[in-house]
Amino acid sequence: MRYGIKLKVWGEWACFTRPEMKVERVSYDVMTPSAARAIVEAIYWKPSIRWIIDRIHVLQPIRFDNLRRNELENKLSSRTVTKAMKDGSSPVEIFIEDNRQQRAAMVLRDVAYVIEAHFEAINSDGENEGKHLDQFNRRLKKGQCYYQPYLGTREFSANFEEIDEIPTSKLEGERDLGWMLYDIDFNEDSGNKPMFFRVQMRDGVIEVPHPDSEEVKR
Repeated sequence: MRYGIKLKVWGEWACFTRPEMKVERVSYDVMTPSAARAIVEAIYWKPSIRWIIDRIHVLQPIRFDNLRRNELENKLSSRTVTKAMKDGSSPVEIFIEDNRQQRAAMVLRDVAYVIEAHFEAINSDGENEGKHLDQFNRRLKKGQCYYQPYLGTREFSANFEEIDEIPTSKLEGERDLGWMLYDIDFNEDSGNKPMFFRVQMRDGVIEVPHPDSEEVKR
């Protein structure tokens, strides 16, 4: 049985970064399925289920803006942290003043989406699948989350709420948005591989293929 959910998310800024842009951050035109999945998992996640994004509704016109942001050039290595945990003497620190750099970013502004998704059972955890759906809807209604959902990057927080009816999009017509990052296929044997799919938006609605379908390329 398929257990579906829908929710509205919105925010002042968003950046769904294109992986081919190595230095400057440039956002896709719309939310990626991986970003949508991360928002849903922030509200409710269990290791026994996986969330599948079915549809993304783009409610607002697509608007870009340029920002300059301070970022760290380097980050602490896992080796440094591990060594500090073992001997307790190595300093674990990084100074912003020595590693700060400015980067330009082309981001989206004033975004709003509706996410439609469902979950599939990976293994049995003793809970009825209907209970997972009830727990998600209960947490969504109360505005509960394990961590603050975000719109692509963590500094762009996402507001979210339950909805009964999907608002009408302000976008009309058909638009080919090209290839988009679908998600990362995490595999211990073959390594992590990016997944892509071709995005067609019709009247503001993007039909997202199942990750196991032929439309998703690895």
